Amino acid sequence: MTTEDRPLYDVIIIGAGVIGPCLAKNLARQGRKVLIAEREWSRPNRIVGELMQPSGLKALKQLGMIKAINNIDAIEVDGYYIEFDGQEVLIDYPSKNVESALDNSPVPDAIKKGDEDKIGSDSTISAKRWEESPNVKGAGFTHGDFLMNLRAQALAEPNVTKLDGNVTGLVKDDQQRVCGITVADQGVFKGRLIINCDGIYSKFRKEIGEDYVPTVGSYFVGMELTDADLPAPHHGHVLLGKHAPVLMYQIDPHHSRVLCAYRSKTLPRRADVLKYLHNDVLPQLPKKLQPSFEAALNKDGQDIYKAMPNQYLTARLNNNPGFICIGDSLNMRHPLTGGGMTVGLNDAVLFLKMIADVKNEDLDNEEIILEKMIDFHNERKSLDVIINTLSIALYTLFAADSRYLTILQRGVFAYFLRGGSCVEEPIGLLSGLIPSIWTLFFNFFAVAFYACRLNIQARGIIGFPLALFENVGVLITASFVLLPLLLKEILS
Repeated sequence: MTTEDRPLYDVIIIGAGVIGPCLAKNLARQGRKVLIAEREWSRPNRIVGELMQPSGLKALKQLGMIKAINNIDAIEVDGYYIEFDGQEVLIDYPSKNVESALDNSPVPDAIKKGDEDKIGSDSTISAKRWEESPNVKGAGFTHGDFLMNLRAQALAEPNVTKLDGNVTGLVKDDQQRVCGITVADQGVFKGRLIINCDGIYSKFRKEIGEDYVPTVGSYFVGMELTDADLPAPHHGHVLLGKHAPVLMYQIDPHHSRVLCAYRSKTLPRRADVLKYLHNDVLPQLPKKLQPSFEAALNKDGQDIYKAMPNQYLTARLNNNPGFICIGDSLNMRHPLTGGGMTVGLNDAVLFLKMIADVKNEDLDNEEIILEKMIDFHNERKSLDVIINTLSIALYTLFAADSRYLTILQRGVFAYFLRGGSCVEEPIGLLSGLIPSIWTLFFNFFAVAFYACRLNIQARGIIGFPLALFENVGVLITASFVLLPLLLKEILS
């Protein structure tokens, strides 16, 4: 079929990761002819995108796609377990009252059968238990299985056309407006609106700006553990110590994902990584976890671990005519808090709601779409500022590679041990259910001042002058950790 013979699509989506299929299904249900292009439709094998926070699940309900976590042996997640220096704290997710204060309305036309926003029961998930729980829940799952469910839902829509091919370029008209895509060995496909969802390694985000590139702060080294004896089943685990932070959570009844932060801005050498895992991480893990971790390290072959960069990219306004970035191609944060899917899915909900009243013939109207994108850019900040800032700030404190950060690290854990609002508000921020900049600011500096108080107590009367000196450094360090990030996100 020649380019002239091909239909004009209302929307072309580049990428069928987590966000692309969600957009495709819902745009199709809004009566739009959608083409979704992906170079690799087979099941992927990734080490991140496997712990979804409650706010991400809320967005899936609003998209009418919550059943994507069914029938993949997903594990219900009730909160977090944090261990530091031989002590532990268990933090439950917020009550459903917190979630009910937010906008829970579905995307227009997302719910057509009546139950698309209801989770189903399967071998690992009980819909009854889920509904009767007084607290919200998260979910752990295998990324590839979850993604294939999302794709299946999108491709089941009559208005969605699947394109198996590598998108190599964008097509522009005489006014330099993006109006189509070029696909290797298949030619040109035209659309009124092109949405880019090609992920962390996006090759098209440069359309927003040549200097629009992410920074790499560290790496995550990921392994899969078999039948690991987790200290707190149905919880995400954060293990702190002399090593960089270690995350762990179940992805099915017999397997758990472990993500070990590695302090490097470049891809670490295999020998260095294995030495670090053997000598620094393994001895610091809880005794009950060590056998499964060691078994994973001693696995035959080269595929012992996968390394992935932890990237940061502040969102910019989508003001390029005919072209919109959503998901990781627009905005990235440290995966420590599992906030990537939370932000991406909530962005999808917001975008779909904003564009719902735009007629198909107006999707190529630059003035109308730009007005919507300005609103989208401003309104999404209520959530993404919190998730993005918190992810980098928490990683900085948990990694604690300086004297003052170590004092702050102890303060964070001691703050959690106090219970009450000292855990309810931080977990509300982490789960994406308290999108309040003031709550983030207050709790972060409450931690800093509490760390200073504990430092004075630890130094005693004789060490009081030293404690005062250190505390000045602690407060300055806390300010430099939080405020530049917060301002950058707010002013972006």
